[in-house]
Amino acid sequence: MIDLTKISKWELGKCFDHSVLPKQTTEEDIRQGCREAIKYNCAAFYSATSYWTPIVKEELAETDILIGSGIDFPFGASAVEVKIAEVEYAIKAGCTVLDFVINIGAVKAKRYDIIKNELEAFKAAAKGIVTKVILEVCYLKDDEIAKVCEIIKDVGIDYAKTSTGQFEGPTMGQFLVMKKTLEGSRVKLKVSGVKFPRPQNAYVFILAGAELIGTRSAPEIIDAFDQMKEIGLIK
Repeated sequence: MIDLTKISKWELGKCFDHSVLPKQTTEEDIRQGCREAIKYNCAAFYSATSYWTPIVKEELAETDILIGSGIDFPFGASAVEVKIAEVEYAIKAGCTVLDFVINIGAVKAKRYDIIKNELEAFKAAAKGIVTKVILEVCYLKDDEIAKVCEIIKDVGIDYAKTSTGQFEGPTMGQFLVMKKTLEGSRVKLKVSGVKFPRPQNAYVFILAGAELIGTRSAPEIIDAFDQMKEIGLIK
């Protein structure tokens, strides 16, 4: 777990994946988001699709910030062949981390064979870059969350992620189901879709065990670090 009492605000940046995801995003929005990620020492910067990856790669050159994109974002309902083609294209474009959205319909139908198949294909196609899988927990029951996390663990995905941030975010209860299911494994936890007020809620998820927060508001949350200490949320 991350000990917020022992890191500086600069080091805190690595707890955050910054993103610019709206449908109306422009090139300048992407460039500005990359500059913010650099300023705040974020772990990664994400665009919604790899269309923007060459711009992100250009802006993040000479930094240690990962270049991220969503795969089949935000719905995850494409055929696995389409998803894998997107993975391969994103890597060719320069992505070094990918967030893969699972097929929620398959989960609801208890077709866990489909989920395992697409995650195994994702892991193989990723060729060693960082892999993250988005559950979209707002649409899942606790037993479904646990089952998908078991598959993520079995396949060897690097991170289980709560949400795309485009719909409802996770509850603490849903996050804790993920945490308990993955306890003792090498899979790390990423939370996106943090509800307002974002700073307080983001830090509570980190205190609960999240290794990463994915957000469009990384600057706001990081800037609030001293305030969270002042009010006693962080000792």
